[in-house]
Amino acid sequence: MTTRNRFIAAAFDHGQVPTIACFNRATVGLGVNFARLLAALQTFVDDHFVPVWGTPAKLVKTTTFRKGAWALAFLDDADVANALGYHDLTPDGLPLSKVFVKSTLAVKQRVSVTACHELAEMLVDPAINLAAMGPGNVFYAYETADAVEEVEFTIGGIAMSDFVYPAWFEGFRKPGSAQFDHVKKVRRPFQILAGGYMSIFKNGRWTQVFGSPAKARRFAREDRRGHRSTYRGKTHRMRGVAVAGLTRRGALPRRKRNL
Repeated sequence: MTTRNRFIAAAFDHGQVPTIACFNRATVGLGVNFARLLAALQTFVDDHFVPVWGTPAKLVKTTTFRKGAWALAFLDDADVANALGYHDLTPDGLPLSKVFVKSTLAVKQRVSVTACHELAEMLVDPAINLAAMGPGNVFYAYETADAVEEVEFTIGGIAMSDFVYPAWFEGFRKPGSAQFDHVKKVRRPFQILAGGYMSIFKNGRWTQVFGSPAKARRFAREDRRGHRSTYRGKTHRMRGVAVAGLTRRGALPRRKRNL
């Protein structure tokens, strides 16, 4: 099976439970014991995320990539990732998320929250190619943590990221009619909290909208290289996949359009 076909299978065959190889190559402390962090992330997946999104996964501690497994890599920053040849896929052509530890700490964020954020978004949209039609006939990226990214809750004393529910992407719902995020801060579909943002496809290109001017200023100061959102719309990654359409609740077929 070619790399491209393996990745397509990973993106759309949700009948299998992926193993995610988690390894730490950062040269600075994470602010939490790595084994404890992985245990908290597994609890997050099993007890909080799967009941909502139905995307189970088994996290395993490794020292590098594992054949046939997705990956969650903890690295200093995007420069290190590029030097090591870590791009948007594992060597097997499977989903890869990167947690940039120095970059996270530089903007006074918690590594555990960033890791949780990246994990949640990889589980729902591993191919980084799903979107839902939102207000104003604009496509919103199917990212589950961006709109609420500065809201947290704890598992065993370790901070985790809030995440939106499928109802967030369902524009027909009335305000207050459903649960739209895990910690119940969001009141309506497509609402972006003050500390959040979303990637949208408008006028033929991807751009961002922010929950507040302050968030826009913080976003502009961050090193976003290597972030999942930077790969959205890169057609070479999943050429030919867009014709499959979207299968998630609230997500609409893209009519053979690479978003």
